[in-house]
Amino acid sequence: MINIQKKSFCVLTVLVFLFTLQAAAQRTVISGAITNSKDRTPIPYVTVLFKGSKVMARTDIDGKYEISTTEPYTQLQVEYVGFKTRFFPVVAGQSQVLNIKLQEESQNLNEVKISSNKKAPYKNKGNPAVELIRKVIEHKAMNRLESANEVQYQQYDWMQFSLSNLSEKFKNKKLFRKYQFLFDQQDSSEIGGKNILPIYLRERFSQNYYRKNPEKKKVIMLADKHVNFDNGLVDNNAIGNYFERMYADVNIYDNNIIFTNSQFLSPIADGAPTFYKFFITDTIKTSKPNLIELSFVPRNKNALLFEGKIYITMDGKYAVQNALLKTAKDVNINFVRAMEVKLNFEQDSLGKFHLSKSHLLVDFGLGNDGGRGFKGERTVVIKDYKTNVVQPDAIYKGESLVVVPEAESRSDQFWANNRLDTLAKEKIKIYHNMDSLGQMKSFKRLMDVASILFIGYKKYGKTEVGPIYSFYSFNSLEGFRLRFGGRTTTDFSKRFYFDTYAAYGFKDEKMKGYLSAAYAFNNKSIYTFPQSFIRASFQRDVDIPGDGAKNIIPEDNFVASFKRGESNQFLYSDYYRVNYMQEYSNHFSFNLGFKKWSQTPAGSLIFANYVDNKAILTDQVTSSELSLDLRYAPYEKFYQGKTFRERIIEKYPVFNLNYSRGVKGLFGGQYNYHNIMGSIDKRFYFSQFGRSDVRVEGGYIAGKVPFPLLDIHRANQSYSYQIYAYNLMNFMEFVSDHYVSLNIDHNFNGLILNRIPLIKKLKLREYITFKGLYGGLRKENDPNHDASLLQFPVNNEGVKTTYSLGKLPYIEGSIGIGNIFKVVRLDLVRRFNYLDNPGISKYGLRAKVQFEF
Repeated sequence: MINIQKKSFCVLTVLVFLFTLQAAAQRTVISGAITNSKDRTPIPYVTVLFKGSKVMARTDIDGKYEISTTEPYTQLQVEYVGFKTRFFPVVAGQSQVLNIKLQEESQNLNEVKISSNKKAPYKNKGNPAVELIRKVIEHKAMNRLESANEVQYQQYDWMQFSLSNLSEKFKNKKLFRKYQFLFDQQDSSEIGGKNILPIYLRERFSQNYYRKNPEKKKVIMLADKHVNFDNGLVDNNAIGNYFERMYADVNIYDNNIIFTNSQFLSPIADGAPTFYKFFITDTIKTSKPNLIELSFVPRNKNALLFEGKIYITMDGKYAVQNALLKTAKDVNINFVRAMEVKLNFEQDSLGKFHLSKSHLLVDFGLGNDGGRGFKGERTVVIKDYKTNVVQPDAIYKGESLVVVPEAESRSDQFWANNRLDTLAKEKIKIYHNMDSLGQMKSFKRLMDVASILFIGYKKYGKTEVGPIYSFYSFNSLEGFRLRFGGRTTTDFSKRFYFDTYAAYGFKDEKMKGYLSAAYAFNNKSIYTFPQSFIRASFQRDVDIPGDGAKNIIPEDNFVASFKRGESNQFLYSDYYRVNYMQEYSNHFSFNLGFKKWSQTPAGSLIFANYVDNKAILTDQVTSSELSLDLRYAPYEKFYQGKTFRERIIEKYPVFNLNYSRGVKGLFGGQYNYHNIMGSIDKRFYFSQFGRSDVRVEGGYIAGKVPFPLLDIHRANQSYSYQIYAYNLMNFMEFVSDHYVSLNIDHNFNGLILNRIPLIKKLKLREYITFKGLYGGLRKENDPNHDASLLQFPVNNEGVKTTYSLGKLPYIEGSIGIGNIFKVVRLDLVRRFNYLDNPGISKYGLRAKVQFEF
C-alpha cells in the first residue's frame, strides 16, 4: 500500500512539474515604454490590459510597463485619459517588447455640442456637470497637500527656454552658419514648430518638507545646474529665477494660478461655475478608481481663463487625477500665443492623490502662431512622497530655502542618478552647446548690442560706457547738456567698483560730475543679492528742489527734458556721501549712511528771509545728516545683471523705514532735525477683476528747518505718466513736515473691454488710479508764520507757488487705456482740488510705455 502511495505521489509530482513547465512556456509577457507621439515624452500611469480581461498594469513615472498572463489573449488594450485608446496584436505564449506611441485626442472644446433638435441654452441649474464640479470644490480642502499634518518628497525639475518657429531660411542665414550645432528639430505640429534654438537650461533637485502645525515649508536644494552666460547682460542665477517666475508651479487646487503678472482662474476655483461652462464628456471604467472626464471652456474667450479637461475620481473623494489646461485662443494676454499645462496625480498609500508630474509649455511671440518667437518648458517630477512622517523641529529652522554648498558642483554621476525625467537626459548637450556659443566672437558682439539696447551700456574691456539715454538732454537752466560716463565691471575687480560721469551745460557754462568708489565685502558685484559693500561718493549737479532720491525720472533723461508749464527753479547741489549697505538672505537689509548736502539756488529760485523787515539773501543751505534705512522684502526676486538689478513685482509686500538725523555743526551742517519716513508696497490680485498696486507712505520731520529740507512732494511736469508721482502737481507746489499718502493703481485686465464686440479684438486693458496726499506744516516750519525762515518761492509775477496742504488732502485720479500696440498706456488725469493755485491744470493727458504680459 505504501509503495502504491509513493508511486502515486511521484506521478503527481511529475505531472505538476510538466504542467508548470507547459504553463511557463505558454505565459505571455509584454513589456516596453509608452510615450506621447507629439513630443516623445513618457506618459506615466497609463492603463495597460489584455482586451476582454481584468489583467491590467500601469506605466511607471518613466512610462515603462510590464504585463503578463497565462491566458491566450491576443490583443493589448492601452488607455489613458486625454489620449486615444489603442489596440495592439500580441502573440500568446511569448515574451515581447512593445513600445507604444499614444496620440492626443483632437477634441475642440469650443465646439462641444448637445444633441437635440433644438439647441438648449447652457444653464448651471440642473446641470450634472456643474453639480460634479461643485462636489470637487467642496472636497478641495481634503485633497490639498495641506490636508496632511506632515508631507515630504523629492522634486526634480528642468526648465528650458528656446527660440522657436525658426524657418529653414532663417536657420540657414549667414548670421547662423556658425551656430548650426545649436538647432534642434522636432515634429512640426508641436508648439514651437520644426526648428528651435535652445538658449537656456536649468535643472534642480531638492528635498521638500511641509508641516501643518505650526505651518512651515522647507526646501533643501541639493543640486542646481544651469547654462552659464559670461556677459554683463544677465546674471546666471537671476535669469533662472526670472524664467521660473514665468513657469511657476501650478496648483490646480488654488483658486488662482499666476503666470508672469497674469492671474488665471482655476477650473476648480470656488467661483468657477460663474466663469466656466462644464460638460461631462466621458467616463473611464478601466481605471481604479473610475473617472469622469469633465471638459470646460470659458464663458468669455478673452478673459484670463483656461479651456481643457480634468479627470475626477469617483470614489467619493472627488480628487483630480489628471488635468489638461490650455489658454483660449483670444485670451487677453500679451506675447503668449499658446500655453499648455499637463498635470498627473498619483495615489499614495493612504489613498490620497498627490501631484506626481507637471509639464508647462508656453509659446511666446509678437506675431501669429507660425512666426518666430520663444518656447518655454518646465517639467516637475515628484517621487518618494510620504505623509505624516514626523520630522524634528531642526529641519524647519532657518530660511525656507536652503541651498547646500555643493549644489552647483555636483558630479555628472550625481545627475545621472537623479534625473527623474527621461526627456531631460536628451537635453544635456545644451550645456556644451551654450559653452561653445559663449566663446564665439560673433555671439559676444550680439550680446554687446543687446546690452546697449536693454541696459544702456557698452562694454569696453574691463569698463562700461553709458547710459546712452543720458548723453544728451536739455533744460531751461543748462540749455543743451552733454554727459559722458562709465563704470568698472567684475572683470576689473570683484572687490573694488568705480562709477563716474562728467556733464556740461552750454547755457550756464558749468561743469558737473560724479565719482564713487565702492568695496564689496562678499567678493561679488555690489548689485548682486545679497549686497554687502561700503561706498563713498561726491556729486555736483543740477537738481529740481526736493529730495533727489524721490525723483521718478532722472532729470538728465532725454524723455524727461520735455515738460509742461514753467520749470525754471533749480538747485546746484553738492553731495558728499558714505554708505554701508548690508542685505541678508531673508531679504532684510539696512543702509547706514552719512550725507553732507549743500544747496545753491539757481534759475529763478532764490533763498531769502526777513530780519527786522529787511530781506536777506542766502547763498547756500547746508545740511549734514546720519541715516539708517531699513528694508524688508520677503520672497523678493530680481531680474539681475552683473551691474544692475530690477525688482520683479509680485504679491509679497515691501516694507521701508528711513530715519535721518541732521546734526548742526557736523561738517558745516546748519540744522538739527529728525526725519522719519515709512512705506509699504503691495500688489493685490483680484482674480478676474484684475490687480492693484498699492503704496501707503507717511513721514514726519521734527525740528525747525528751511523749506528745501522739508518733504517736497513728488511732482511730475513731464508728459510721461508716472505711477508714484502726482502727474498734475507742479514742482515744489506742496511741502510738508508731516504727511500720509495713498496710491492705488488698478489694472482691470480687460474686464469691461473684453465684452465689447470688435473692441475686444484689440485686447485693450482698463486702468483706474487714485492718489491722495494729506499733510501740513507746523507753525515753526511755515514761512507764513515765521519771517526768519526762508520764504517760499514766487513766480515772475511775485505770486507764491509753494504751499502747505490745508484741511483737505490733495486728490488726483485717472482713467486709462493700456496695451495699445501692446506697449502704450494712455491716461486721462483729473486733479480734484487746490485748483486756484497758479499754473495748474484740471485735466491732463499722459502716456507711458510699459511692457506687460
